[in-house]
Amino acid sequence: MTEQLTTDILILGTGGAGLMAALHAYWRDSKADILLVSKGLLGKSGCTRMVQGGYNVVLNPKDSVQAHFEDTVKGGGFINDQDLAWTLVNDAPRIVLELENKIGCLFDRSPDGRIHQKAFAGQTFDRTVHKGDLTGIEIMARLRDQVLRSGIKCLQETRGLELLTTEDGQRVIGAVLLDIRRGVYITVKSKAVVLCTGAGPLMYQRSACAQEKTSDGLGMAFRAGAHLMDMEMVQFHPTGLVVPGSRLNGALLEEGLRGAGAHLFNGKGERYMEKYDPERKERSTRDRVSRAGYMEISEGRGTENGGVWIDVSHLGAEFVEKNFTGMRDRCLRIGSDLAREKVEVCPTAHFNMGGVRINRDGFTNLIGLFAAGEDASGVHGANRLGGNGVAESTVYGARIGDTVVQWVKDSDHVEARKEQIKQAIDTADAFLAHDQGENPFALREELGKVMWERAGIVRHGDKLKQAIQDITILKERASKIASKGGRLFNLGWQQALDLRNLLTASELIARSALLREDSRGAHYRQDFSEPDNANWLLNIYVSRDGEKLKMWTAPVKLDRLKP
Repeated sequence: MTEQLTTDILILGTGGAGLMAALHAYWRDSKADILLVSKGLLGKSGCTRMVQGGYNVVLNPKDSVQAHFEDTVKGGGFINDQDLAWTLVNDAPRIVLELENKIGCLFDRSPDGRIHQKAFAGQTFDRTVHKGDLTGIEIMARLRDQVLRSGIKCLQETRGLELLTTEDGQRVIGAVLLDIRRGVYITVKSKAVVLCTGAGPLMYQRSACAQEKTSDGLGMAFRAGAHLMDMEMVQFHPTGLVVPGSRLNGALLEEGLRGAGAHLFNGKGERYMEKYDPERKERSTRDRVSRAGYMEISEGRGTENGGVWIDVSHLGAEFVEKNFTGMRDRCLRIGSDLAREKVEVCPTAHFNMGGVRINRDGFTNLIGLFAAGEDASGVHGANRLGGNGVAESTVYGARIGDTVVQWVKDSDHVEARKEQIKQAIDTADAFLAHDQGENPFALREELGKVMWERAGIVRHGDKLKQAIQDITILKERASKIASKGGRLFNLGWQQALDLRNLLTASELIARSALLREDSRGAHYRQDFSEPDNANWLLNIYVSRDGEKLKMWTAPVKLDRLKP
């Protein structure tokens, strides 16, 4: 059974980027036909609601947009799209005030009544706006309220399967969706599609991401012919909880702990960051702190469970209980008291800097396709600063909403090709056709191990080549997955569909990492261990050329700041 819908603007994803895009489009034109699609529940899925730390923005007269920009580009290893980074830091003050005054977010205040801003690693000024350590919940709850108030339509527990294109492949004209609860396919004809699915590096065995973020947007965009950029740049957060056998394994203890003065110790009780970054120590950038923890563990100085320790008890139990309530509660669930004792942590996959190539208004190389948030690339370069993620999602979600609602006024609907719809459905149904075959959950575990060991925090050309071979074999095995039980709320089938996109993204990550022969930001090659600005101030592009994968590089435009 297939249902048909028609809309002007189809937004896939309901995190900060998707909801901001929908609201800004609605505010520009309340009569615009907008359809939101959430893989989970509205306001309850994605990673924006999981943001603990905060939102980087220049509000203090002693701070400057230029300083925020320089921190962002330096942290990104100078391969950021500087136009996108400049747009982020310029728009953020306006958007954060909109979040408070129009959307209704209540951020923490200083004694003088101004919005409070705290320290985050990798920044030269304390510019992170927050709501305790539960900032994302505050932002998403208020965005959800506004979406419900507006009456914008939303399909919940519905996933995107494929983008629909014109016969020449140059324009996106809709998408094929799947209602997970009912097991019903939905074909949506739309003038524009906005990708805000959140990407997410869940292909690694330890990850901090929401479980529904399985690179669906990246997979759909790649298969449709979009240009993706810097896919090798995967950020690992240095402090994910170590909870063997639990879904909380890899869950974050956020950056604010290190900003407030947390210490990191190896299994021998040594404060090891003094060795890796003597000046900034624990307040170094995420890539450096993650790599340091990984090296301590891999060289035998980790804990029994393969982790290290984070300790904030020296800041005082009262201070920790007041300022880090959410994280303390999370630790209490696993039997540790963050306020009074050290807690076992380990680096965990956290964020994709790579994604669909966009310009400052979210346009891609395909007509009618827009992207924002973690589905997009260019803002963060080789490494995202903590606090810049939710800023990017809301800034670019807002920009795209403003842009796309005007753009669709000069665009017409195009009928989808029946053979393309049929192919999308047949590909998804193929997993249901086998009585016996591979287990998607077991394959997912194998992929996690391959990516962690061979394309993870510390990389080497030989291991990356092996990773590509392993992924190729896993893709072949995945084509033989058996998902019994039919379409209706079939979790094994959903895992198979997730795995298809994770394997696509994994291959792009590994191939891009093999091509980049230097170390920069989150990408560290043991065989090319230093940044090579003479040869590698380049962005790596990848796209689909028929059934083949096409890769190329292009020089970074250093039009505002040079190394």
